Amino acid sequence: MGKYRNTWFYIGTIGLFATLIYYIVFFGHKLEIGRHIVIPEAAKSQWNEFIDSMVANLTHPLAILLAQIITIIIVARIFGWLCKKIKQPAVIGEIVAGIVLGPSLVGMHFPEFFHTLFPAESLGNLQFLSQIGLILFMFVVGMELDLNILKNKAQDAVVISHTSIIMPFTLGMGLAYFIYDSFAPEGVRFTSFTLFLGIAMSITAFPVLARIVQEQGLHKTKLGTIAITCAAADDITAWCLLAAVIAIVKAGSFVSSLYVMALAVIYVILMIKVIRPFLARVGSVHNSRENMSKPIVAIFFLTLIFSAYATEVIGIHALFGAFMAGAVMPYDSRFRAVFIEKVEDVALVLLLPLFFVYTGLRTEIGLLNDPYLWKITFLIIAVAVTGKFAGSAIAARFVGQTWKESLTLGALMNTRGLMELVVLNIGYDLGVLTPEIFAMMVIMALITTFMTGPAIDLINRVFKEKHIDTKENAANRFNILISFGNPERGRSLLRLAHRLVQKNSGTITAMHLVQAGQLTQYNTSQIEKESFTPIRDESRQLNQPFDTRFKVTANIDADIAAEANSGNYQMLLRGIGQSIYEGSWLGRAFRISKNIFYPQKLISMLRRNENIFEMPRIDDRTGLIINKTNIPIGILIDKNLTKADNIFVPLWSENDFRVLELIAGMTKSAHNIITTAIMDEEKSGYLQNMTTELAQRAVCTIKTVSREDISPNTFQNQHLMAISMESWEIMTDTDFTWMASTPSVVIIKEKKEFYVTAEENTIL
Repeated sequence: MGKYRNTWFYIGTIGLFATLIYYIVFFGHKLEIGRHIVIPEAAKSQWNEFIDSMVANLTHPLAILLAQIITIIIVARIFGWLCKKIKQPAVIGEIVAGIVLGPSLVGMHFPEFFHTLFPAESLGNLQFLSQIGLILFMFVVGMELDLNILKNKAQDAVVISHTSIIMPFTLGMGLAYFIYDSFAPEGVRFTSFTLFLGIAMSITAFPVLARIVQEQGLHKTKLGTIAITCAAADDITAWCLLAAVIAIVKAGSFVSSLYVMALAVIYVILMIKVIRPFLARVGSVHNSRENMSKPIVAIFFLTLIFSAYATEVIGIHALFGAFMAGAVMPYDSRFRAVFIEKVEDVALVLLLPLFFVYTGLRTEIGLLNDPYLWKITFLIIAVAVTGKFAGSAIAARFVGQTWKESLTLGALMNTRGLMELVVLNIGYDLGVLTPEIFAMMVIMALITTFMTGPAIDLINRVFKEKHIDTKENAANRFNILISFGNPERGRSLLRLAHRLVQKNSGTITAMHLVQAGQLTQYNTSQIEKESFTPIRDESRQLNQPFDTRFKVTANIDADIAAEANSGNYQMLLRGIGQSIYEGSWLGRAFRISKNIFYPQKLISMLRRNENIFEMPRIDDRTGLIINKTNIPIGILIDKNLTKADNIFVPLWSENDFRVLELIAGMTKSAHNIITTAIMDEEKSGYLQNMTTELAQRAVCTIKTVSREDISPNTFQNQHLMAISMESWEIMTDTDFTWMASTPSVVIIKEKKEFYVTAEENTIL
C-alpha cells in the first residue's frame, strides 16, 4: 500500500477540490438571477466571437512583434548559412535578409503579406529593440578592442589606419561636392552632408575584419596582428570623428558644436580616469565565471546604460557611449571572454538581426529606377574602394610591408559590413541622407564587404608561395589526419591512429576547427588550449607525438576535406556526429520529412525496425566530407575505446578483406587476435588463403567464427570492430540482433588509392 501512497494522495486531493469547484460554480449560477446576463443566441455567434478574439490576439502589438522576431531570425539564419556556404561572412547574408524582407522585394511582390507582418505602426517597436541590440553590439565591439596591441605596432598602425581614413574621407567629401545639388535633402547644409559622406566612406568594420582574419588563419601571423591593430586604431579614430560630425550636425553651427565637443572631452576623461580604474579593480576580483555574481554583472550593465545615456544627452549618440563603455572594461582576458560570452549571443543572434531588417525596411532599391542613379551608385563604390583599399595598401607598403601583405591589408581594411550600416542609419535619422543616397550606400556596404574574401583569395593566388616538402620518403609514410569536434572524442581517435602508425613510419596530425563567430581575440587562445588538452594528455600516456591544426572557419566540412586532400595524408580519421533528428519521435518525423524527396533513403529508413533505427549511422555532415575527400576515411563510432588488441572483422565483400589486411598491418605481434566472420560463404576460400599468408608472416592470430554463431557473447573480449563502408550500410539495413552488442566500430571508406606501396607489397 505504501508503494501507491503518493498516487492515492494525488487522486484524492485533485478529486476533492474538483468537486468543491463544481459545487461553487453550480450554486454560483443561481446568483445570476435578476442580473440580466447576456447569453449568445447561437453557436455561430460563439464561433464569430472566437474568430474575433483570435484576430485581436494576432493583431496585438506584442503578437506582431513576436511574429516579426521569429520571421527575422529564421530568414537571417538562412541567408547567413547560405553566405557561409560560399565562404562569405554571415553578416552579409543577414544584411541581404533585411533587404529581402523590406520593400525592395517582399514589399514589392507580396504587399499584403508585407503590410500584415510589418504594419507602419509596429516599426517603432522594431526600431526600439534594434537600437537596444546595437547598443549591446557596440559594447561588445568596444570590449573586443585590445588597446594593448597598439603599443608594439602603434607607429605603423597609426600611419596605415589614419591614411586609410583621411584618403577615403577626402574623396568622399569631393564626391559630395559634385552630388550635393542633386541628392542632398532640402535644408541640409553642405558641411553636414559632406562630412557624413566622408565618414561613411572611411569606416572599417572591425568585428567583420577580425572574423575574416580568423577564418583565413591569419590571426597568429604578423599580417593578422597588423590588420587587427590597424582596425582597432581605425575604429577608435573613426568613432571619435563620427561623434564630432554628429555634434556639428546636431548643433547647427560650428560654435555650438564646440560646446558639445567640450562636454564630450570631459565625458571621455571621466570614463578613462575615473570609471576605468574602478572597473579594473572590480574586474580583478571578479574575473571568473564562478565569482561573477549578478550584482557584479549589474555594475557593468549600469555602466553601459549610463555611458550610452550620457552621450545621447550630450549629443554624440548613445552608440558612442556603448562603444566607450566596452573600451574601458577591465583588460583581463578571462573577464572579457566571460562577459563577451554573456552579451554576444543575445546581441548577435536575437537583437542584431532586427537592426538589419529595420535597415532593409528603410532601403528601397526600387528608388534607383534610372540609369543615372546606378551610375552614381557605381561611382560611390569606386570612390569607396579606391580610398580605403588604395590608401591602406600604399601606407602599408610605405612602412615596409611586402606587396602581398600590403594588398591583403588593403582588402581587409576595405571591409565595411555592419559598422557602415550603423553610420548610414545615424545619417538617415538625422535627415542628412535621402532615401536614394541611403540605398546607394547600403549597396556599397554590401559589395565592399562581399569582395573582401575573393580579393584575398585572388591576392594569394597571384603571390602564391612554392612549398617544398623536405621530408625524406614522405610518400612512403602512413600519415594520418584526425579531425575531432568534441575534445574527449579526440582521445579515442588518437588511440586508434596510434595503432595505425605504431608499426610504421608515419605521423599524426590532430585538427580542430571552430565555427566562425564563436571566438573573439580574448578567448581564441584559451579555447585552442582547452581543445587539445585531452588529446595532449593521451599522447603523453601513449608516448605518441602529433602535430596540431587549429582554425576558425565558415565551413567546417569543406575545410576538413580541403586539409585532407591538400596535405600528405594517407587516411582521415573522425568520429561520427550526433544527428538532431535522432532520439525522439519528433526528430524522426523531421528526418523522414527531410528525406521525402529522396525515395531510396526514405524507403531504407522505413524498412529498418526500431532496434536498427537506434543504431549510430553516418550523419549528413560526415557524408558531405566523404564525398569531398580523396583519401581513405576511417569513421569511429566510439564506445569508450581504450585499446585495440582484439578486433572483430565481418567479411561481407572484397572491401572487407582489404580492411582485414589493414587491421593485420596495424598489429604489434602474434598475440593480437583478429576474429573474422564470413558473411558470404562464396569467399571462404579467399579467407583461408589470406589467413595462411598472415600466419606465415606471424603478424597476428586469426580466429574465424561462422555467421550463425555470432551472438552478443562473441564481443565480450573484443575491443574494436572494423568494417568497410559498403558492408556497414548493408549491415544496418539487416536485422542482426547482435549489432547493439558490438564494441567501438571503425568504418573504412576507400578512395582512389588505399594501398601504400612498400617493399613487402603489403598495405602498410
